[in-house]
Formats: sequence, C-alpha cells, structure tokens
Amino acid sequence: MTHSPPPGAPRARIPGPGQPPPPFPRIGAGLWRRCLRGGLALWALTAVTAYTTRGTVPLPALVLLGGFLLPVAFVLWAYERHGRDLGVSAVLGCFLAGGVLGVPGALLTQSHLLHPSLGRSTGAALAEEAAKLGALVFALRRQPGVRGPRAGLVLGAAVGLGFAAVESCAYAFDALLLSDAADLRVVLETEFPRALLTPAGHGLWTAIAGAALLSHRRPNGRFRLAAPVVGTWLGVCVLHAAWDATRGVAGRLVARAYGTEAVPGPFGQPYLPRTGAGQEHLFALLSTGGLVLVAALGVAWVRSLAPGDAWRNTP
Repeated sequence: MTHSPPPGAPRARIPGPGQPPPPFPRIGAGLWRRCLRGGLALWALTAVTAYTTRGTVPLPALVLLGGFLLPVAFVLWAYERHGRDLGVSAVLGCFLAGGVLGVPGALLTQSHLLHPSLGRSTGAALAEEAAKLGALVFALRRQPGVRGPRAGLVLGAAVGLGFAAVESCAYAFDALLLSDAADLRVVLETEFPRALLTPAGHGLWTAIAGAALLSHRRPNGRFRLAAPVVGTWLGVCVLHAAWDATRGVAGRLVARAYGTEAVPGPFGQPYLPRTGAGQEHLFALLSTGGLVLVAALGVAWVRSLAPGDAWRNTP
C-alpha cells in the first residue's frame, strides 16, 4: 500500500531515464582556510611533541604533515575558486596521479636522461615535467569532456602539487635517514623551505603545461602533441632548470665577487668553503632573488593564459 505525501509537501526529485544525474556534492566555501589553519596547528603540536620528548615516533607524522599541508590547501583553493565545475573526482584523481605516478616515473626517466653531457638540472627538469604531463594524461584518459585552458591550469596544478608533496616527503625522509641521529632540525631545514616554495614550483609549471595540453585536446578526448604543446613543455622545462640552477649560479657569482673559488659539491652544485658573514648574506640574497625571478616569470605566464573572465568559476 503506497502513501501519498500530504498536500503542499515537497516531492523528492528522482531523475528520469533521460535526465542527467544530480551534481557531485560541492565542498563548502573556505575549506582551504580551515584545512590550512587546522593543519598548521597540528603540525606545530607535532613539532613541539617531537622537541620535548626527543623521540623519533612523531617525526614521520611531522614529515607527512609538512609535505602535504600546503599542496592540499592550495588544491582546495584552486578548486573552490576556479574548478568547481570540474568535479571533486577529477581534481582528486589528478592530485593522486601526480604523487603516485609522477614521482616514480620521474625517477625511472632520470636514470636514462642524466647523461654527463647534459646538465643535471636540465635532465631532471625534462624527466620530471614529462612524468607529470604523463600523469595528467593518465588521470584524464576516461574524461573526454575535460578540455580548455582553465581546466588545464587547475588540473595541471593538482598534478604538480601532488608530485611536490610526495617529493618533499621523500627528501625529508632521505635527510632523516642520512643524518647521524634522528634530528628534528634536519627535518625542518629540509622540508620547510620546500613547502613554502611548492606553489611557485611544481604546481605552477605543470599548470602551464596542462593548460597547453588541454587547450589542444580533441573533442573525442584524444590528446595532441601539437607544436604549441611541445613548445610550452620545453619552456616549462627551462623554468624548472633555471629554478634548480639558482644556487649554483649564486655560488659562482659570490666566488667571483670575493675572489675565492667555488668547490664542486653534490650534483655539480658549487658551494663556498669557510664563507664569512658577507659572503653568506650575498649568497642568500642572490639565490633567493633568483628563485623570486623565476617564480615571477611563471606567474606572469599563468596570468597571460587566463586573463579576465577565464579565471572566473562557472556555476
């Protein structure tokens, strides 16, 4: 026996066979701020616990929080501001693909590209940017309707930030394992600068390459390696290589200014032995200035790809 609803009561909307399914639930506005504030509080509490107890148990949690906090918050911000119509599944899938597929793919590719005739920075840039673009293609292979520069910017940034999160954790764990004793300072010195620079690095570069890739995607979902896509990828690799080479260039400039000799360090990056305070300040100024310059070039490039209404979120 069926009961009819009382008069005036709202009826449940059931999609018919020819109607689209209801939209995916949206994330509430301002979630990225709450995520950032709560994550910072939890990270600080974990750091204080590790410092007061002098134990190694909180260190893995500290590494994971420090590596993923800013990338996750930035992805949430990009989704809320510019990518709600893309859906949570697309953004989350790209973030996971960047970390799960991008980092192993880059490591496998670097072993073949890092020939001595090439600079290590250039080889690493080629390998990592190719791996991240491949992760973006894999994540969107079954979503042919996802096209256009704005979608490429948002989803490319998600791939790059997923890559950066896993890479930052890997560097922090590596520094922790290579240290003489489990030292909280080693974790902070390795992870903190990388976390702060994450949005201006991998996320920015893959957003630019993703915008080019999805701008030239065919209506049937096929990806095209058109000349603008390859040219954009090469330009992004130049930015990446310049970013990685800033410390080496700063070391050589300081050595020349003070009439000293820069000693070759790991991976061909020079360093200055027995530096004075003046040399250290000049090195910090030049290396930081180089990073800011490369980041500014990347931001200007992104702004040129999405002027005016292109940044606005579609309902």
